[in-house]
This record gives sequence, C-alpha cells and structure tokens, in this order.
Amino acid sequence: MEAEKNKAPVHEVRIGAIKCAIWRNEGPNGPWHSTTISRIFRDGDQWKQSGAFGRDDLLIVAKVADVAFDWIVANQKREPTE
Repeated sequence: MEAEKNKAPVHEVRIGAIKCAIWRNEGPNGPWHSTTISRIFRDGDQWKQSGAFGRDDLLIVAKVADVAFDWIVANQKREPTE
C-alpha cells in the first residue's frame, strides 16, 4: 500500500487554490480513474492541503470537477462494444 501513496497523479486541474488530482488505477476489468479534490494553502513556510471548502470555494470546486470529468472521458480507454 505504501507504493500507492507515492504514485503521482496522471493529470491535475488547478484553478487558484483548488486542485483536482486524477489518478489512474488498475483493476480486474481494466484501468479506471479516481479523483481527489483539495484546497492548497500556506502555513508559514510549508504548503498544506485541506479537504474543507468555504462558500467561496464551492463554484471553483464544481468547475475543477467538470474539467476533470471532461479529461477522464477524453482519455479513458475505449472498449469495443459487443
């Protein structure tokens, strides 16, 4: 499980302090994507992330989710239909 924590996202969408990381995963039915959305901020000299969003963040969260969705759809492997 430790290797999973060090894996880099395949794509990131960022608007201001709101970031959506897109992760590629492998499963028995083939690859699939998952996402994490966070707000980045500085605490002294360190950059940190939070999963908590204020009122003014919510429309930006929706926009990065929309852009991430479009990226996943455009980049997912097309499976032949039977």
